[in-house]
Amino acid sequence: MRSDQLRARCLAKVGATEDFPFGEEVSVFKVGGKIFAISDLGGDPLEVSLKCDPEFAEALRTQHSAIRTGYHLNKRHWNTVTLDGSLDDDDVDGMLDDSYDLVVASLSRGQRHGLGLAPP
Repeated sequence: MRSDQLRARCLAKVGATEDFPFGEEVSVFKVGGKIFAISDLGGDPLEVSLKCDPEFAEALRTQHSAIRTGYHLNKRHWNTVTLDGSLDDDDVDGMLDDSYDLVVASLSRGQRHGLGLAPP
């Protein structure tokens, strides 16, 4: 997956925004003001940090060398994924969907409604 594809997939999510609170080189993707993905889109190799269920996060780390604990993030809830081609784009999309869904589920009913999202 290339950086332009990653950005497009993040921004295609309902209510998703891109922000740069950590400097202009680090894209932070949010929904309802909460982060679901972080990436230095110009990085080599390209990496993305994604929120994950703690038990699933650990399982992913043991199964894939391209997945490690979140860089500068809560190690229990975040994974950093190296997009070096060792993971299928479908797998990355699934992790991106899971991260987004976890954040959306944490939003209030009013926030979800304001974004045009159905209640979980």
